[in-house]
Amino acid sequence: MPRKRRNSTPFNLSFLDVMCCGFGAVVLLVMLLNGDMVSTRREIVADLRSEVTRIEREVKIGKEHLVTLQNSMVETEQELVRTEGLSRQVLVQIEETKLELANLLGKSQATKQHVNALKSDLLNLDAEGRRLGAEQQAELARGQQVRQFMGQGDRQYLTGLRLGGKRVLLLVDASASMLDEKIVNVIVRRNLDDRTKRASPKWQRTVRTVEWLTANLPADSALQIVTFNTSAGSVVKALQGQWVGVKDQQTVNGMLATLKQTIPQGGTSLHRAFAAAAAMQPRPDNILLLTDGLPTQGNKKPSGTTVSGDERLKLFEQATQLLPRGVPVNTILFPMEGDPMAAVSFWQLGYRTGGSFLTPTRDWP
Repeated sequence: MPRKRRNSTPFNLSFLDVMCCGFGAVVLLVMLLNGDMVSTRREIVADLRSEVTRIEREVKIGKEHLVTLQNSMVETEQELVRTEGLSRQVLVQIEETKLELANLLGKSQATKQHVNALKSDLLNLDAEGRRLGAEQQAELARGQQVRQFMGQGDRQYLTGLRLGGKRVLLLVDASASMLDEKIVNVIVRRNLDDRTKRASPKWQRTVRTVEWLTANLPADSALQIVTFNTSAGSVVKALQGQWVGVKDQQTVNGMLATLKQTIPQGGTSLHRAFAAAAAMQPRPDNILLLTDGLPTQGNKKPSGTTVSGDERLKLFEQATQLLPRGVPVNTILFPMEGDPMAAVSFWQLGYRTGGSFLTPTRDWP
């Protein structure tokens, strides 16, 4: 009897084992791959978070910088407003300064006209006085002269000048301005040699004036010649503080000879000149001042390079406070440009002290 064939199916136990193993391998592979992907994803997420953090930090810094810029812009706008305000104030001040300058120019012009009028009046008075008393003064001079002096012109007299006194002090300006009447020429001459400086026409007129004065002093009087610029002292240092009798011809001639060798230089300090007058013992009873303008410095050198007209007037008033009380000051003012208030100031000084004020002509003495 033939053996009965057994029915076979593809889904037997061996097949199922194989399938299970295959599925297990697939699952294992998926799990391994999924683990790698999760790790990669985490790394990517961490990188993205770092990037986000960095961007957020930059945004925060940008916001802070933006706030700073906004504050700076506000401050700049405020500064601009303040600057515009200051600019308007400056413009207003400029306009006010222009008005003040115009007023000062007007006052200066009026002052010049007033000074010119005073000069004209003084010249008229001087001419009238000379006309009325020329002969009498000349006669008296011829009778009183101790020394002979011959001038180049016809005017051998000074009407109204007080030449009396027991002790007569001559204060002679020996500053650089005595080299010439014009400022430009003074600057040129002060850079020349000493011989040319001594030969300057203005200085030679000053020396001749001193000679005329000494020749017309009373015979019983004594004198002292003090030169001054930035300092002051006797023209002969050995005679400092001493009075010399007019009859002592040898000593007087020596003083005049030394004066002729003096070189005008430096600034003008009336403070030093008047201080020297106050220091004389016994004090003078008559002062003859020969100068050409207001002082340019006081007891010390000025800090700046220029001195204004108002400052020169102030220095003049300060210097006059040093004068010994009760002593007349007679001023002989030589010409000098650029000093319109000099004539008025020295005229007032003569009026206050009981002295006189003269502006000699160019042909005197």
